Amino acid sequence: FQLVSLLLIGIAAWGIGFGLISSFRVVGVAIAVGIFLFLIALVGLIGAVKHHQVLLFFYMIILLLVFIVQFSVSCACLALNKEQQSQLLEVGWNNTNSARTDIERNLNCCGFRVFDRNETCFSDCFRSHQCQPCAPIIEEYSGMVLRFVGGIGLFFSFTEILGVWLTYRYRNQKDPRANPSAFL
Repeated sequence: FQLVSLLLIGIAAWGIGFGLISSFRVVGVAIAVGIFLFLIALVGLIGAVKHHQVLLFFYMIILLLVFIVQFSVSCACLALNKEQQSQLLEVGWNNTNSARTDIERNLNCCGFRVFDRNETCFSDCFRSHQCQPCAPIIEEYSGMVLRFVGGIGLFFSFTEILGVWLTYRYRNQKDPRANPSAFL
């Protein structure tokens, strides 16, 4: 859990450091999720070391909720067909200016479905008016990325359910450091 959280924070910092992502909202969400997962992992670690029943219960419930959300998102990523992906990409294209700018600059394309010379474009090809629309390029990558993200999310969601089960088993064990006569 700690590794995943640090990986999320690191990837977000890498993306903004190399100028691949200029949207602070996207980076902020990735860093916030990474910090949240790190804190939850820390709660589980402290609960396990101290054999603290309440912390372990809290960790188990939060881990179960994270499993449900992650499993749902992973299944949704794997279940999207090409038409749904295209509709989702178009909605995202129309609603975010900073992502549009990043995509045009990084993929060297202009416009979503049609290249319009009257619109503003931040791509290098705009100067020569030889740009192609961004939709075919994005759709090529999106299917591959959605399958990858869905598969990785599914894998980690099952490791989370294993963590819930192990936490439940460990939580119900007696603390070996406790006084045996205290339970009588």
